[in-house]
Amino acid sequence: MNHAEVIKPRSKLGEKRVGRGFSVNELKEAGLSLDEAKKLGIYIDKRRKTAHPWNIEYLKKLRASN
Repeated sequence: MNHAEVIKPRSKLGEKRVGRGFSVNELKEAGLSLDEAKKLGIYIDKRRKTAHPWNIEYLKKLRASN
């Protein structure tokens, strides 16, 4: 399964950690529908509202490889 990387809260160094999934906004910006993401085995975190550029690029790479 594919997890999202998110910035740790209160991190001074901007370290990344494994998140609970990609936001719906990230999926939309990468050109993926919710059904396509589920078929690819991508976790979706419906609570997240942000769209991180590195997550969008990762999703675009996943989409291109399949």
